[in-house]
Amino acid sequence: MFSFQRFKRSFVDAWRGIAYIYRKEQNFRIQLVLSFFILIAIILLPLRPWETVVLILLAVMVLTMEILNTALENFSDMFKPRVHPYVGVVKDLMAGAVLITALGALIIGLIILLPHFISLLK
Repeated sequence: MFSFQRFKRSFVDAWRGIAYIYRKEQNFRIQLVLSFFILIAIILLPLRPWETVVLILLAVMVLTMEILNTALENFSDMFKPRVHPYVGVVKDLMAGAVLITALGALIIGLIILLPHFISLLK
């Protein structure tokens, strides 16, 4: 059965998590600022609907990967007294996943946005 209180609590918990990562992770703040610039570009440039959707998905994907990376790092840090060699490997793998996601988003974003910026300069 649907419980509005439980539903409301899940949103409160989610916002607390977002506030935590915003306070603790510089990379998340940088990615959030870049996402804001993407949002401004979406509003100001005459983008096709599919371009807008792709840009929003890319921004969300990068932010989500950073949240997952932070969650896994924090979880891994709980094992610090008995550090297993794979803990560092897992952290490096997640950092690599965020890097690949961010670089892919940058490349695709440039492919979409550069022609629009170039046409503004003409």
